[in-house]
Amino acid sequence: MSQQPPPRVPVPRDRNDDYTEAAAQSRRDFLLQQRPGSRTDHIGHYSLPPSSLRGNVELFAGVAQVPIGVAGPLRINGEHAQGDFYVPMATTEGTLVASYNRGMRLIAECGGVRTTVVEQHMQRSPVFFFSDARASRDFGHWIEDHLDGIRAAAEATTRFGKLIEVLQFAVGNLRYLRFNYHTGDAAGQNMAGKATLAACEWIRDTHPDHPRFMLSGNIDTDKKHSQLNTLLTRGRRVIAEATFTDEALRRIMKVSAQQLFEARQVSMTGAFMAGSASNGAHAANGLTALFIATGQDVANVSESHSSLVYTQLLPNGDYYWSVTLPSLIVATYGGGTGLATQRECLELLGCYGSGKADRFAEICAATVLAGETSLSSAVLAGDWVSSHDQYGRNRP
Repeated sequence: MSQQPPPRVPVPRDRNDDYTEAAAQSRRDFLLQQRPGSRTDHIGHYSLPPSSLRGNVELFAGVAQVPIGVAGPLRINGEHAQGDFYVPMATTEGTLVASYNRGMRLIAECGGVRTTVVEQHMQRSPVFFFSDARASRDFGHWIEDHLDGIRAAAEATTRFGKLIEVLQFAVGNLRYLRFNYHTGDAAGQNMAGKATLAACEWIRDTHPDHPRFMLSGNIDTDKKHSQLNTLLTRGRRVIAEATFTDEALRRIMKVSAQQLFEARQVSMTGAFMAGSASNGAHAANGLTALFIATGQDVANVSESHSSLVYTQLLPNGDYYWSVTLPSLIVATYGGGTGLATQRECLELLGCYGSGKADRFAEICAATVLAGETSLSSAVLAGDWVSSHDQYGRNRP
């Protein structure tokens, strides 16, 4: 005779107002009851009022304190970010801040990093269902003829979102649509989702066949890397580039431009063989530390870390180094950017609020380039392991 499973014990909540210190304390007490002998002293120690967290977290019980280090100055010659920046990086990985700081020193001594935001798109990709491929094909022509109505329906849901284009992909009796939006200073996934739902409902109600649809056919690849986004851009496409003198590389990084270029051929081949999302060293490290510090949706690192490194060994012996981030998803408005700690970090960069997302994107790309220079050089110079032994161990 099978035994009945134990009853489910839900986490307590206050249905009248769940964003109070009393509600948070009730959940910490509940956790201690569930695991006697455990502690919530540090989880329950914070400076922000629980009332400020509505829309950012549910069933709030406390905070995770992640240490923040500061690297810099990072010298940027961008269209939106110009000057020296001191970059807050939230991480628990020893050597990370020191490594990025070293790369920023190299950049500064070689005149700074040039940054360019090439384009910005955010997607939602619904799929429509038809009886056969011909009906799907004809629907595609109908979409092209009715773009003005589709755009009006989508943009009626948002003050900032603008529908740029609708791409189409045919598979069997399905029609995948990829709605591309400009979303201002917001990352824009929710904005794009709401706008696309309104557009799809308008399409369904207006088209003579009233076709059935699913809001995401998964070719927007939300929170997932994809080759499609590498080619077509998701979020912002940002390029950071700098030229490093052979003298500075030898003096600061203990490697020559010739050694770096040889290693680049090897690592390019290795990345190709592995089918990697990046042919660089570790874009995810710097981006994650920046994302946590500044209130970004950290899961977007899965897309944003995709990077294309392109280099040249110049005739005079210097080294041109560029990093292209084709799917950098960042925001300076909305989401977690307005929370107390995260807002402070954005303000330290001059990046909080409207009109600052391109500036922040350039800082992100420049930070990635700094990290690429330092780690790639450390592997060659033989101090990759020794630096972790020196800085990256907090165990006895």
